[in-house]
Amino acid sequence: MKLRHSIPIILVVLYGVVPLLLQHNNYIMSILVASLTIAGIALAWSLLGNLGGMVSFGHAAFFGVGSYTSAILTMKMGVPVFPAILFGGIGAAIASIAVLPALRLAGPYFALAILAYANIFRILATEFTSLTGGAGGLLGIPLFPELFGFNFGSKLGSYLIITSIVLIFAVIYRMIRTSYHGFALLAMIEGEDSTRVVGVNSTFLKAMMLFLSAFMTGIIGAFNAHYINFLEPDYAFSGVWTMIPIVAAIFGGYRTLTGPIIGAIVVYTVDQLIFKALIPSGHQIILGALLTLMILFAPDGLIPLFSKKLSWARRVKENRSPQTGHIC
Repeated sequence: MKLRHSIPIILVVLYGVVPLLLQHNNYIMSILVASLTIAGIALAWSLLGNLGGMVSFGHAAFFGVGSYTSAILTMKMGVPVFPAILFGGIGAAIASIAVLPALRLAGPYFALAILAYANIFRILATEFTSLTGGAGGLLGIPLFPELFGFNFGSKLGSYLIITSIVLIFAVIYRMIRTSYHGFALLAMIEGEDSTRVVGVNSTFLKAMMLFLSAFMTGIIGAFNAHYINFLEPDYAFSGVWTMIPIVAAIFGGYRTLTGPIIGAIVVYTVDQLIFKALIPSGHQIILGALLTLMILFAPDGLIPLFSKKLSWARRVKENRSPQTGHIC
């Protein structure tokens, strides 16, 4: 079944079946919200890696900037929560301007450079105590409001918000990937110099992917700030917001649209429900081992692997089916 044919089923499951069955189970809803939060960052990371051709180890910087931007706007300037979340994404995109000089670098050099930027933003958030609260952080960040009689600050409301955000990100990702600019970006990965010869402004396109990826990550960070109601620098700029989305994207298949989302849900849910119960203090070691196995034996990720297996099984079934003919 093609993706466009399954969209109605996906929407019914996400907005109908899941809320109906799980809305009273706060623990499971919390896991779903957290896994979709990671899925949003994983999509943003995949956008930059798959289309922009740049591997980032510093998305925690954009997550943290978006978190603090939205929190400060609501707490100190009285901006409503939902517009503040949008401004959180804009703030992260503006902050990514500082990363533009690193676009001259490639491969591991770009990854390490953007990692350094993440640490710089964490230090700035710690030192500007009058604005960010310093190491003590910000307490009492406004929760999601009640609109039209529905409390978006509840677990169910938060789930619906983050689900909608991730789906919008997926639509944006697909629109870019299937556009002229998307094909140009994919061609740049194969040979950037060749695309420049035919008139593609590779630097501009890479910068746009950086801005968009930062904007998306900042939106997720802003959402998370209002969801948990608290921020401090070591949490907002933690490497967790970079590494777990990378694991999720690679595990699911970062070159596919659904891979980062499925990967995040599977990785985080299994980690919390199974691995954490087995090894409470070192459960993420198992995630590292799984990632290593995936890179060695299925480098394209889980979704492409399943797709190949299904295609192979379908061909085998067709070959085994009896051939019928007409006798004239």
